[in-house]
Amino acid sequence: MRAQLLLLVGALLRLGSGKGEIKSAPRSIPQPMSPSDFLDKLMGRTSGYDARIRPNFKGPPVNVTCNIFINSFGSVTETTMDYRVNVFLRQQWNDPRLSYREYPDDSLDLDPSMLDSIWKPDLFFANEKGANFHEVTTDNKLLRIFKNGNVLYSIRLTLILSCPMDLKNFPMDIQTCTMQLESFGYTMNDLIFEWVKEQEAVQVAEGLTLPQFILRDEKDLGYCTKSYNTGKFTCIEVKFHLERQMGYYLIQMYIPSLLIVILSWVSFWINMDAAPARVGLGITTVLTMTTQSAGSRASLPKVSYVKAIDIWMAVCLLFVFAALLEYAAVNFVSRQHKEFMRLRRRQRRQRMGLSSQTPSLESLQELDALPSSESTSETLSLFGSTDSREEEIIRESRFYFRGYGLGHCLHMKDGGTMESPKIYSPPPPTSLLKDGEMIRRRYLDRAKRIDTISRAVFPFTFLVFNIFYWVVYKVLRSEDIHLAMP
Repeated sequence: MRAQLLLLVGALLRLGSGKGEIKSAPRSIPQPMSPSDFLDKLMGRTSGYDARIRPNFKGPPVNVTCNIFINSFGSVTETTMDYRVNVFLRQQWNDPRLSYREYPDDSLDLDPSMLDSIWKPDLFFANEKGANFHEVTTDNKLLRIFKNGNVLYSIRLTLILSCPMDLKNFPMDIQTCTMQLESFGYTMNDLIFEWVKEQEAVQVAEGLTLPQFILRDEKDLGYCTKSYNTGKFTCIEVKFHLERQMGYYLIQMYIPSLLIVILSWVSFWINMDAAPARVGLGITTVLTMTTQSAGSRASLPKVSYVKAIDIWMAVCLLFVFAALLEYAAVNFVSRQHKEFMRLRRRQRRQRMGLSSQTPSLESLQELDALPSSESTSETLSLFGSTDSREEEIIRESRFYFRGYGLGHCLHMKDGGTMESPKIYSPPPPTSLLKDGEMIRRRYLDRAKRIDTISRAVFPFTFLVFNIFYWVVYKVLRSEDIHLAMP
């Protein structure tokens, strides 16, 4: 009996030592899941994830927050009314199906090829005219998934966006160009776009400059919800305010046209007898101004309203054309004394009665009393006869003996001698020269007075126009534009 008890105690002791050995044996640690296995489980075929179905299907709409980083702002084209911009477009939304706990990292940066495996918003640019992706050296896309199911999708794009412009104040205008982000297929019951509120929604690269514009810091963010026959679609927009710098236009258009107008005034100081010089200068300035005006419109669209540059060019062309017409008036007035004397000679010939072949002494004296032209030789040549036809009539007349001093030899029928009270002799030319010279100087003084008045009137009028022009467009209209901006 005693022996059996000892055997039982020994068995119990052995059993107890075996349990201690089992307890002291090390436990096995489970191996972590590989990234490939994790992705297959998260969004692979075995995960049950369907990229064709939006998050919260049949539930509340998906809120997608957007922000933009402007990498470069390209040229703004007036003829096609568009602008070119290079941006990083970032979209973020929550997809509960992509939340995880098995992986230790708070976020996962995935290859862009995984974008085809998840649902993405169908965002497009409503005012886009052209766009392209960037694939050098690889696709410029970023996909990041967070532990709570948030998805960050970033892509680099180059866009050509429409920008309707009001060019009434060109080139002193401020243009407002918009960028509209809209959903193409999902209505507002399924998808809503919003701008990021925690940080600046639209960022601009440091040191960004434009050739002709200054990009103002104020950027207006808003909504542009669109309603179509197919439903109501979400839309957000940002407005860029571009202030044009007119340095280029001052150098290329305003200053050259100003100098051309001033050059046309040089003709006022040139002698009125130098017709080739004054006409050549006037025509040259008119043609140059016409070319300058055509060049200013070459880079602008064919709009129906009048622009500020059009008013400037039209007034400059008007001034150079008026300078050319001024010389035409001066030349016309300076030659009026010849026309005046020619008219007087014609009137006296009509009173003399040229049909008579026997001119009287009074007629000859009236003929000799006609006013002279500009030179003494011309006056003396008109002395004996005013016209070649009159001289021929008088000289061929058989009764013209007094001109030879033979009037006392003529006998009448009764035998008496026909005596002339005095033999015809020309009057001295001094009075004739004085009369013609007086008329000539009168009209020349009038022509010179036109030049003298033009030397003061043209610059003064152009100065008044400049003051009015720059005050209206640089001060008054500029203030109106700034007040109209939100």
